Amino acid sequence: MNILSIWKKGVAVIKGLKETDIDRDPVKQFQKWLQDAQNARCHLPEAIALATATPEGRPTARMMLLKGADERGFVFYTNYESRKADQLASNPFAAIICYWGELERQVRIEGRVEKISEDESTAYFQSRPRGSQIGAWASEQSSIIEGREDLEQRFRKYEKQFSKGTIPLPPFWGGYRLIPDRIEFWQGRTNRLHDRLCYLRDNGQWKVVRFSP
Repeated sequence: MNILSIWKKGVAVIKGLKETDIDRDPVKQFQKWLQDAQNARCHLPEAIALATATPEGRPTARMMLLKGADERGFVFYTNYESRKADQLASNPFAAIICYWGELERQVRIEGRVEKISEDESTAYFQSRPRGSQIGAWASEQSSIIEGREDLEQRFRKYEKQFSKGTIPLPPFWGGYRLIPDRIEFWQGRTNRLHDRLCYLRDNGQWKVVRFSP
């Protein structure tokens, strides 16, 4: 494995990233690195920075949690009436960055974004803690509120409304899937001569190129 050769005084000694070491499928390679981050007990290894942009090209970014990564793409969940959702509705392209500092690694993922099915969103929503489900109903994400008390009042309202039984999926809440056409794996190296191997989708196939750091 091209991960940690040893741990010395809590500092990782990293092997390089070679073309001969990587999986030809970038999603499988991502899954391997995510598992490495989990094994290394990185803090919130599924944390991502999600960048979107307005139709005019003005970018915005925020930290989120990645909730799925398979051959179909990379999944995250949010309020469909949020600022990011508005941007994705008018400009359905985004970028994701995963960063695992303990391993000196990052992955950059770019591509088109589309909503996932309601069934998929419902299945994930029902797996969330009950308080998080109520919170999704209570939060009018990205809207201006007068104060914290307004939000807490809305939470109490829905807590009472859904005091019994299954909490339904809010009609304004669900998942997105980023379908990648570019995935870059970055491995930190000494003297800032970092390894950058990038998968580019070309006519439905992936090719790998190396970039200078």
